[in-house]
Amino acid sequence: MSYFSLFPYSVWECWWLAPLAFLLDARFGDPALPWPHPACLVGRLLDTLEAPGRAGEKVGCALFSGCACLLALVFCAALAVRACVALPVLGAALALYFAWAGLALGSLLVAGREVLGHVETSAVPEARKALSGLVSRDVSAMDRPLLRKTLADTLSENFTDAFLAPYFWLLVAGPVGLWCYKAVSTGDSMWGYVTEQWRRLGWAFARCDDALAYIPARLSVLVLWATDRLCRAVPTLRQWDGPWPGFVRIARQARGMPSPNSGWSMAACSWLCNARMAGPSVYFGVLVDKAWMGPPEKTAAPWDETRLRALLALLRAGGMVGAALVWLGFCVLR
Repeated sequence: MSYFSLFPYSVWECWWLAPLAFLLDARFGDPALPWPHPACLVGRLLDTLEAPGRAGEKVGCALFSGCACLLALVFCAALAVRACVALPVLGAALALYFAWAGLALGSLLVAGREVLGHVETSAVPEARKALSGLVSRDVSAMDRPLLRKTLADTLSENFTDAFLAPYFWLLVAGPVGLWCYKAVSTGDSMWGYVTEQWRRLGWAFARCDDALAYIPARLSVLVLWATDRLCRAVPTLRQWDGPWPGFVRIARQARGMPSPNSGWSMAACSWLCNARMAGPSVYFGVLVDKAWMGPPEKTAAPWDETRLRALLALLRAGGMVGAALVWLGFCVLR
């Protein structure tokens, strides 16, 4: 069985799918259709797998159970998408649907603008509630400045998770490869926490997600650098005002994060927006001592509405530049 039969509609045989899916996502966000989003179905399947996973945990096989759940989830996702895109007549349309549904930059930016509106205009409890839908950390004691910084953190980190990593795997292995990645990513977001409840059962998801996002996370720095260079040529497009610190400094700060991938896009965005990110954060009642990212405290500006809107503009421009550059890079390799 050939690679193309296992992973149809990759960039190696279908040059138009990924850029068209990106344009649909950028314009419309997640497809609003009468049936559940594929990510919701992946989440439901993962909920179903929790009971047998816990059964294995009780007999001392939590790591093995987690690996088995990972393999079952990825296999089911790949099988379902592969069967759909192989249908006669409807296959190409379904391939486009799965590609579009797997990208989430458009919905991330919409959600970011909505939460920003709450942070700036709503009462603090309402702003906390709005932000809690985007982050896993404890927001119950956050004041407005910390809410702004936390929003900047999650938007920057998700530039990789919501866009560049799924787009990368869409190019490499088509909708089947994209949804294999999304299955792992969804499992990591639901089970991949360093808590007593999930430490062992979610280990396989967390490690597999780290591996699959390794290259896209580092590509994000190159994409954001290229975006900044291009926008400097048209000053009206460059709403952010920070300097580019160099790739070495970005890498040094990114490696200081607990996650091997989350810090790369965050470090680049924090420098370009001239404001700090990360720092100590509370997750599930536990203080995680993260390093600060971005410029030194004495030169960094505070996060405010203008700076957060500049970050949203940077991510939107970065999506367009990244979609074009990564796609062109793969086309050259064809």
